[in-house]
Amino acid sequence: MLFSRLRLSLTISRKMVQEHSSKRPCVRIGTHNGTFHCDEALACFMLKQLPEYKDASIVRTRDANQLAECDIVVDVGGVYDPATHRYDHHQRSFTGTMANLTDGKMNFNTKLSSAGLVYLHFGRRLLEQLMPSSNEDHKEIVYKRLYEYFMEEIDAVDNGINATEEKPKYHVTTTLGGRVRDLNPAWNDTHQDFDGQFEKATELVGSELINRVDGMVKRWLPAMDIVRKAFNKRHEVHSSGKIVKFETGGCPWKEHLYQLEKQAECEGEVQYVIYSDSNGSWRVQAVGVQGEGFTSRLPLPESWRGVRDEKLSELTGIPECIFVHASGFIGGNKTEEGAMEMARQALQMKS
Repeated sequence: MLFSRLRLSLTISRKMVQEHSSKRPCVRIGTHNGTFHCDEALACFMLKQLPEYKDASIVRTRDANQLAECDIVVDVGGVYDPATHRYDHHQRSFTGTMANLTDGKMNFNTKLSSAGLVYLHFGRRLLEQLMPSSNEDHKEIVYKRLYEYFMEEIDAVDNGINATEEKPKYHVTTTLGGRVRDLNPAWNDTHQDFDGQFEKATELVGSELINRVDGMVKRWLPAMDIVRKAFNKRHEVHSSGKIVKFETGGCPWKEHLYQLEKQAECEGEVQYVIYSDSNGSWRVQAVGVQGEGFTSRLPLPESWRGVRDEKLSELTGIPECIFVHASGFIGGNKTEEGAMEMARQALQMKS
């Protein structure tokens, strides 16, 4: 599996996670002791993927003298100074974001945590290690996407920034930060092994990071080319350009489609995509409204929703219909021609 060699570095031996040391090792990464959080666990993991820190020991302490001896310090110490490799974000004077620390080149305005700071200064070198066979353009695309869809959440949660100003409709308890928090020893444990549990936290966040990059390299980037080709041919599929056809299903197309529409200055144009499924049938799917969850730009007609098989074919006059979902976001037909006709009729009924 891609990146298997890097998984070897997920485990940090107990002797390398230490609060006190009588013998100074060659390289030391400093962070705070006691209760740990997602950001410093991830910061430590990312650093240990780099050649200069791969054999470093992790010193967990708040003792200023011990931290002063560390080669790099994250999430403790009250100092942000890249020149001396100090990456704390808790001091009142710190207001750093990706946007203001990159002169607007990265347009993200969430205050950085220690993980975000390490990613800002070492992220591109990290990706050199995680995706060595990819070209520079792809690495830069992944660098920005990984921040937006992975790192920014960690920064926000650690800094107490809610995802929305509205009251959530239900509890979300399975986030990466929540799972790291749950690895801390219980308040009533008779033996609270914070260092041992920090090992597990670092392994957890590291595996999540590698899986995200793995998915982007193996699935998301290849899909980008497929979606671009289909988008460029959309007027051959339907003169309006409102229907895009993929020869096969399964590729992640939504984000790529939104980006291509933006680049072509035709945002909101495409209403439906059609594609074959794993059973050899075809699907017609309404394009969602970007950023609005389950809302579709143009759901399939209300009169079709929840109807199946022969009854749906009789209703539409289209042979081989299979179903239309009750919400109208997707439907199926046994043939490409049938799925295409469903999309055409849906456009006509709207107009």
